[in-house]
Amino acid sequence: MGSSGWSRRRFVGALTGAAAVAALPGCGTSATPTGSAPPTGAGGRTGAGPSPSREARGPSGPRPLYLGTYTSAEGGGRGIGLASYDARTGRITGTGTLTGVGDPSYLAVHPDGRTLYAVNERRDGAVTAVRLSDRTVLGSRGTGGAGPCHLSVHPGGRWLLSANYTSGSVAVHPIEASGALGERTDLVTHSRPAPGPGQDGPHTHQFVTSPDEGHVLAVDLGTDTVYTYRLDERAGTLTEVARAHTRPGAGPRHLTFHPGGRYAYLANEVDDTVAVCAYDPESGRLTVGEAQSTGTGSGTSYPAQILVTANGSYAYLANRGHNSLTRYAVEADGARLRLLDTVPVGGDFPRQIAFSPDGALLFAANQRSGTVSVFHVDESSGALRRAGEPFASPVAVCALPL
Repeated sequence: MGSSGWSRRRFVGALTGAAAVAALPGCGTSATPTGSAPPTGAGGRTGAGPSPSREARGPSGPRPLYLGTYTSAEGGGRGIGLASYDARTGRITGTGTLTGVGDPSYLAVHPDGRTLYAVNERRDGAVTAVRLSDRTVLGSRGTGGAGPCHLSVHPGGRWLLSANYTSGSVAVHPIEASGALGERTDLVTHSRPAPGPGQDGPHTHQFVTSPDEGHVLAVDLGTDTVYTYRLDERAGTLTEVARAHTRPGAGPRHLTFHPGGRYAYLANEVDDTVAVCAYDPESGRLTVGEAQSTGTGSGTSYPAQILVTANGSYAYLANRGHNSLTRYAVEADGARLRLLDTVPVGGDFPRQIAFSPDGALLFAANQRSGTVSVFHVDESSGALRRAGEPFASPVAVCALPL
């Protein structure tokens, strides 16, 4: 896959006739729908599939679901999609749209469940905070870069981490007691190493915290590198402590940790592989293992995101070109992935996947088809079973179930 900056990141094989990038809408405007109530807590973000015991202790009734899109794309959404889902059946019901947030292509929730954060994936990148109790937009802050495509909240709840894809940088913003964002405290651009084969510069795709909370890691597709930083939790500044390099041209996109905290799994977008990585909590050093198959054959697959269940037994990879989910067995306490099978996702170009808080459901946002597919996850075997027909959502690029 090519990497010609802005256009490549947003529209690679996914959209045609995209509208010109517009100015960011004014903050503080929102449309509050009738229907699902806002969440009272975020809950866990990963887990395994349904079993009688888990169903007995799991949530019942409708739960909130937030949907990211591109508002400046032809056929795109008008803001953050609002929906609810039945925690037992997986059925999604649309409840409205939160307007006043431009190009919210990736979403994250604060650990206390009170505030939603969205990137504004535009040339003048920004991040926006939304209070969930009344769905009020609390304001936006510039990321200092172009095309922010990922964000996460540091587990302590005081810092928002964001990744600027087009400019290849990472940013840190303070989170105020109200959930609103303060002015950026740091911005680091990845100037070294040189871009990988076919790349025109650094392209940061993800910025996350390690399970031990001692380090934050930035995955850069353009430089074939995962950068490890220490975050000063008083000043909100970053200090680089390590770099891990993939094989040239791998194009690393998304990293997820095994719950044991000693291993992580890296989805490589450009060369259609995954890799098991060893992680040293003391030094923050990540060691990238051998590239492994995605099970999608010889076609172009563009792996997008990889998840691992909370019990550490299974991992799932979203394959956009192949329109499938690869299932792996996780073995040797996280040190090994064994490919089991691939399952059709039931949509076109699965850009992002997420577990429900109890892990019983897996959601896939399908960008080209404008749908969200839902699967039941079997706790013992890791098998996926479709939960009805996909839900229609304009240019669906992120699904965040709470």
